[in-house]
Amino acid sequence: MQVLVIAHDHVSPAGHVGQRLEQLGVDLDVHQVVPAERFASPDVEPRFPDPTDYDAVVVLGSPWSVYDRASVGSWVVDELAQLRRADAAGVPVLGICFGGQLLAEAHGGTVAASSSPEIGWTEVTSTDPRIVADGPWFQWHFDAWTVPPGAVEIARNAAASQAFVLRRNLAVQFHPELDGAVLAGWLASGDAEAARARGIDPDRLVRETAAAEERSRARAHALVDGFLAHVAGLDPVADPGVTGLPRPEPAAGPSAVSGGL
Repeated sequence: MQVLVIAHDHVSPAGHVGQRLEQLGVDLDVHQVVPAERFASPDVEPRFPDPTDYDAVVVLGSPWSVYDRASVGSWVVDELAQLRRADAAGVPVLGICFGGQLLAEAHGGTVAASSSPEIGWTEVTSTDPRIVADGPWFQWHFDAWTVPPGAVEIARNAAASQAFVLRRNLAVQFHPELDGAVLAGWLASGDAEAARARGIDPDRLVRETAAAEERSRARAHALVDGFLAHVAGLDPVADPGVTGLPRPEPAAGPSAVSGGL
């Protein structure tokens, strides 16, 4: 299998998600949208790889907003078109935070500033634990989506919708990929000041993330397995000795989730 990973900046790698895909023998092709030297002025003009050349796509987070065209320029429009192209071709997509918001907007939902932004480890309630386990999951978002027409919401909390499935697309608002190294990169890039401005101690986030590392890794790996088996309709061959996680049950096909997906 070959999976396209769209990283929007240099401080948002695939973390636990990429690790699990590599453990499953997947080849990752990472495409970074905004070079490090353009982090402060992200209105670049990238050329996105054709998603139909891959078995699946993972779209990571970013510090920008889907609707902030003044900051990010036209590449969001291009990326939305690529996500619609992937969907039309039946290419599975996992969208994380900003990536999930892109999936919402690409398929008829909306994205706007949230009245309840979330930073840190928060509880999430799932209605389909085969795909998304109950929390805690790490959050860092100031925007929220409305679920697209035809999608099935499978997780939420009091602040926002947290996950939905639409055909072979899975959107999650939280950050399953986050590990200590990812968090350190975010904090060093300016997010430490953003956290303090909201009364959140960055050092506490670091301590909580270190304490949760093993549990969050296992939960993230299970989410990847659930996405591949129950949303993408693929059957990854996992080595149970690698992580201690059971091999996911074979999916019946892309409609295995619910609601005729």
